[in-house]
Amino acid sequence: MTRLRRSVLICPGNNARMVAKAATLPADEVVLDLEDAVAADEDTHRRARVELASLLESIDFGARSVAVRINGVGGALALQDLLELVPRVGSRISSLVVPKVSHPSEVGFVEHCLDALEQPGSPRLGLEIQIEDAAGLEAVSELAASSSRLQALIFGPGDFAASMGMPQVAIGTPAEGYPGDVWHYPLFRIAVAARARGLQVIDGPYALLGDPSGLESACRRAAALGVDGKWAIHPDQLATINSAFTPSPAQVARARDVLGALGARGGASRLGQEMVDEANRRMAEMVLARSRGDEE
Repeated sequence: MTRLRRSVLICPGNNARMVAKAATLPADEVVLDLEDAVAADEDTHRRARVELASLLESIDFGARSVAVRINGVGGALALQDLLELVPRVGSRISSLVVPKVSHPSEVGFVEHCLDALEQPGSPRLGLEIQIEDAAGLEAVSELAASSSRLQALIFGPGDFAASMGMPQVAIGTPAEGYPGDVWHYPLFRIAVAARARGLQVIDGPYALLGDPSGLESACRRAAALGVDGKWAIHPDQLATINSAFTPSPAQVARARDVLGALGARGGASRLGQEMVDEANRRMAEMVLARSRGDEE
């Protein structure tokens, strides 16, 4: 089943105050981070894992999906994340987020570890993978087909910009001097690969917290491409993100009109100044499913 992921709030997995607050906020998914939000030394990560596990055992996240972002599989920290967290709290989360994925073998490594570590009878953990560099984007079709555990592909604009040598000043923001949307190609390329395999596609964060209009524009552009949702790095961003990735009342009304015009007969029908057919039916049904927040 596909989980609703309009808004995905990421917070440090070892920050008790932030994690407790995240469990009360209107985010569809909360990601507890062990990668970029935690200092890189091994001792800090060991303490962070212990704290994160304790928080997962003590906090009720309600209907929200909960995921943990482990470290990249290129280093030893990822293996320790898996060894220590999956047996203890794997049943308390829905998925793992794997960062900086550029080759199917990295997904295979995590999958094999999960096969060995999951407790008998516990729910099968899903995977969400981040596409964050040129190699990952080049391999995105292979990555989308790399595991039956995959639930979503996530675009990481910050590391992607660094990988490409782009002179960005803030993560996910427009590129100064570029005449269009600099993120259109990578995001849409990821979206196509995701949809071809029945996966969700999630846009990365918009880092300028004092720019609500910029955030809304970024959300609307992503939603226009069929993207399911966007990462949030602050609670103040959640309302804007949820709104942008939920069909508007006008879109819902139009979808109902289309279905009403087509009725049970199918085929082609006239609706005002437009001819609608079975393709319009599928589009309308998608709009209504998203408006209800239905699991597909």
